[in-house]
Amino acid sequence: MIKVLYLLNHAGKAGTERYVQTLIEKLHNNKIKAYFAYNEDGLLVERLKELGIETYRIEMRNPFDIKAVFNLVKLCKKLDIDLIHTQFLRENYIAMLSRIINPKVRVMYTNHFIMRNNLPIRIANRIITPLESNIIAVCNRGRDMMISNGINPKKIKVIFNGVDVKYWSEPVESTVREEFQIDDDVFVMLCASRFAHDKGHKFLINALYELKKMTNRKFKCILSNDGPLLEECKKQVEDMGLSDVVIFAGFRKDIKNLIYGCDLYINSSEHEALSFLIIEVLACGVPLIATDMGGNRDIINKETNCGILVQYNDHKGLAEAIIKVMEDGELRKTLSKNALKTVREKFNLDKVAEETYNLYEESLNKN
Repeated sequence: MIKVLYLLNHAGKAGTERYVQTLIEKLHNNKIKAYFAYNEDGLLVERLKELGIETYRIEMRNPFDIKAVFNLVKLCKKLDIDLIHTQFLRENYIAMLSRIINPKVRVMYTNHFIMRNNLPIRIANRIITPLESNIIAVCNRGRDMMISNGINPKKIKVIFNGVDVKYWSEPVESTVREEFQIDDDVFVMLCASRFAHDKGHKFLINALYELKKMTNRKFKCILSNDGPLLEECKKQVEDMGLSDVVIFAGFRKDIKNLIYGCDLYINSSEHEALSFLIIEVLACGVPLIATDMGGNRDIINKETNCGILVQYNDHKGLAEAIIKVMEDGELRKTLSKNALKTVREKFNLDKVAEETYNLYEESLNKN
């Protein structure tokens, strides 16, 4: 059984943490023995402890933290680790540098962002990447960006994010309308992204302002989560006179309950690779509108016909897309049917876990 140490700087509650947790849930005590090391504490540590995973803290101040390198080597020797699976540049560089001291341990990296590196990092990529066994890109645009950042394309394999289709496709009796006192004739939208700059909440709120002017149909938009821009967004909603149609639901653990309680999900992100939330929403059979960025085109396209893509910051365009879905019941049925089919075929967690495990084995067999 392969011993895998999952290494992550911040163990919070975003998509990357969900990626790590789902892989561990699927592979631990089945094909691998999983361990977890982190720098900044968060919800993921709590969740993994509940799963019985051994967790360790390693301070990682920067990508070239030599003290962290030695502490990682020490931990890997103590646990007899075969492979380190990293998620971001900081811990990935630390893990690769640890191989200079402890070459027995292989390093594999999953890239969750589509971001242009500066010149020093691009140069460092060319120097350090040979220490990497394999690299996963979660979308095709991510792969293209890594190549432009100086990564050897032969090391990169695209493995889309995946979800547990059985769990998400089993309906629940949602309590959303009862909880927020929403009448049956009201069209309900949901966005559950964290309130951060790259998630586009201000763009979405501006689109809701346009929507309110364009339709007489009653609607509500539930914004669920927390984050640094929450208070700014609350003020924006109040200043634009949208308090009657926007509901701030806070951070929720019952995301499945929220999804099944809405008629349409909206992803308004400016930057993202391949959103777990989008895939979960589709697995629930809920119609989706998303911005045409990152890996969203890998999910929503003419072949899948499971949602509508809009341009980021086109407020009127998003409002028009919402009206299109809101007023066309047959379209909603088509999108719903194709949504579940798409996830089963392309974004199934079983498929993701199997392909990732195969890369673990391949990494261990490389010189």
